[in-house]
Amino acid sequence: MTQDTAQLKDWRFSIDGEGIAWAIFDREGESANSLGRRPIEELLAIVERVEAEARAKNVRGLVIMSGKERTYIVGADIREFEDFTTEQQVIDSLKPVNAMLDRIERMPVPVVAAIHGVCVGGGLELILACHYRIATRDDSTRVGFPEVKLGIFPGFNGTARSIKQVGPMAAMQNMLTGSMIRANAAKAMGFLDQLVGSPGELKWAARKAVLQNRRSQPASKLKMLLTQWPARGLFAKKLRQETAKKAREDHYPAPFKLIDLFESHGGNLNAMKSAETTAFAPLMVSDTSRNLRRVFRLTELLKGQAPKGFKWKPSRVHVIGAGTMGADIAGVCVAAGMEVTLQDISTDQLEKGIRAQGKLFARKFKTKAQQDAAKARLIADPEGRGIARADVIIEAIVERLDVKQKLFSDLETKIKPGAVLATNTSSLKLSDISQPMRDPGRLIGLHFFSPVAQMPLVEVVRGDNTREDEVKKGASFVTAIDKFPLITKDVPGFLVNKVLTPYMFSAMERLEKGEPQEKIDEAARAFGMPMGPIELADNVGLDVCAHVAKILGQSSEGSKLERLVASGRLGKKTGEGFYVWKDGKPVKSEATYSKFELDKLGRELVEPMIAEARKTLDEGVVASADLVDAGMIFGTGFAPFRGGPLHYKASVTPTGDPAHRAAAE
Repeated sequence: MTQDTAQLKDWRFSIDGEGIAWAIFDREGESANSLGRRPIEELLAIVERVEAEARAKNVRGLVIMSGKERTYIVGADIREFEDFTTEQQVIDSLKPVNAMLDRIERMPVPVVAAIHGVCVGGGLELILACHYRIATRDDSTRVGFPEVKLGIFPGFNGTARSIKQVGPMAAMQNMLTGSMIRANAAKAMGFLDQLVGSPGELKWAARKAVLQNRRSQPASKLKMLLTQWPARGLFAKKLRQETAKKAREDHYPAPFKLIDLFESHGGNLNAMKSAETTAFAPLMVSDTSRNLRRVFRLTELLKGQAPKGFKWKPSRVHVIGAGTMGADIAGVCVAAGMEVTLQDISTDQLEKGIRAQGKLFARKFKTKAQQDAAKARLIADPEGRGIARADVIIEAIVERLDVKQKLFSDLETKIKPGAVLATNTSSLKLSDISQPMRDPGRLIGLHFFSPVAQMPLVEVVRGDNTREDEVKKGASFVTAIDKFPLITKDVPGFLVNKVLTPYMFSAMERLEKGEPQEKIDEAARAFGMPMGPIELADNVGLDVCAHVAKILGQSSEGSKLERLVASGRLGKKTGEGFYVWKDGKPVKSEATYSKFELDKLGRELVEPMIAEARKTLDEGVVASADLVDAGMIFGTGFAPFRGGPLHYKASVTPTGDPAHRAAAE
């Protein structure tokens, strides 16, 4: 044996009176279970013990459960990924894990996984090696393969086992998208075999499964037809076409390498297991994967902007202003389970704003009862009666200082003690807005990005007079609505718009000098931006761009931007701006440009952004280089595979000064 099962730290192991072995994964000192070196070594010791007991006829089966309240296994421990520097190191680390999973699969007694909570990545690969899988029907129970979001694909032989279990169509689609699958859907696909109503029922159901020697049924022959020629080749071609619509292979190679793996070896799953390791290793040590793992760490950094153990918990929100932004803010709060009163001076606007949230609720909630409950929590409140009861009051009205000053002076007299008072302003200083207030220390900024439902970042703005406790409440509220808080100083444009604007206006200057807008936009996309700067300006609205530019000291006088705004051609919303828009898409020329041209121009386009990012860091707008990068990735979509503007610059100029080089580490 590799280890005595009595000395385990991350697992609890026992054999009950009926001869059922119980392995409870409860990683020491961690809030969630992840498969690191020690947990895997201890699981191997458990496997060896059960094998020995099974040979001696002392054990009738093994049940693998979690000792954590909310999660099963969140995957491999990505902190340990950073230890790998060569492909051979990756291969050497995978071989013993995959050998252990093969031993679980070959166990002479039934091995049952009993799942409650999130079971993804390496966790899903582990349970696929088990003989039978039982899960709670709870909404928190999800399975999936998120590896593609880290620049890799399943490496514990999950590619072959998922195809064997649910068929190539469901398996490949889930591995390529990285989506989380609810328990009911996972059972319908074949990832799970049985569902129970609550965590308390898991142990009894698992016991019964062992005693009845239950075994999961693999995918049907009909589903497996796609693993055979010529169907496999045609399916792989279709997968490539669909994947190419969402990602570029030179930016995100992992999904394309996975399709190659399936096309070459999908007809022989044993061969696919071996080939998986060979294809996985170079992805793991690639810059793309390192940078995407960095992005994952940045999400944890942003979550850490909210204080831990903070007792204040918001449940009621009042939003003033039912325009697109205000109504959408109300919608995401409702989707997070809160009760929201929405106020506007126009009853027509109120009705329109509330009606628009139906699409969000339909995406978020699967049953009509849940959707109806959400609609009931979004309450039209033209008279503002919800103000006195609200835990958070958010203003999203016209960007006029006098109007906002009057509103907040009035609100201050109506809100309850301890309530958060916030403005969604994108251009006015909090110190100016709060100037007439009796207690200006109450006011914070909560700057959302459009479209609110899709954009994960909210800037939590600390004014010159804002009390720290109010900032903490603001950050806690943002995490409560499932978004990332970024605490910023109260400067024009805060972080994101301050850094983004020079990039956009530098691109417009190139346009003024005769550079084709299609070339500019394609170069930005070739660099990795989700959209080019000219097309982005049209999407945002050219009037909004001109307004933000004025605030940030970027003159548009005499420019094409000024002429377009003056003529009412404001971009996508009016059907014409820099581009003519048809059916919601810009009409572009068919001109093509060389890769060399686009790569060079793309690097040049982001230089003004990088320069402003450095300046913003030096000015202390946010607390660290990592937070600058996080803000630009989650606030603008800056190429995630490059790790953020400061990290990117530091990685391509390693001789840079130490303060900025730290962003690359």
